[in-house]
Amino acid sequence: MKTDPSETSGIPTAEQVRLDTARDAFVSQWGTIGSAWGINRTMAQIHALLLIRPEPLTTDQVMGELRISRGNAHTNLRELAGWGLVRGVIRKGERKEYFEAEKDVWKMFCIIIRERKRREIRPAINVLKDCIERADGLKSPEALAFTRQARALSEFMEMADGVLSKVVRSERNSIIPWALRFLK
Repeated sequence: MKTDPSETSGIPTAEQVRLDTARDAFVSQWGTIGSAWGINRTMAQIHALLLIRPEPLTTDQVMGELRISRGNAHTNLRELAGWGLVRGVIRKGERKEYFEAEKDVWKMFCIIIRERKRREIRPAINVLKDCIERADGLKSPEALAFTRQARALSEFMEMADGVLSKVVRSERNSIIPWALRFLK
């Protein structure tokens, strides 16, 4: 699986060792970040592995690299494909399915935003609206304070949802990525 020519002799070069160490650190850190974002660690590590590899990998290769079970690899690869972050690749004459990650960072960012909106932000907005409806018409100071705060949160979430929608739509043009460079 490694592309270094020294692999034929079985002795990795110093450069290959440094690259492998950097890759391992990246995969590990991406797993930690994924956990903080509510994605399971293994799913994030598989994504990281496919993201940094120049060639598509099979399920067996993912299992070997990350030392995970077939079921774990298969489930997480399917989930990543469901998000649109990973796609299956068929190689002519081979029965195995290969997987590759979306490499375009802006597209990847927009995919993640789109999924987070669908899975988290829209449901949260719906819950807030339901809570507001349930408390609507109540007159106690406590109920009024609750309704006021829930409305403020709902309005903020709606605004954030709108901004994120514009960012996701910008995936098809270069204006927002270009404009964001000026914020550096």
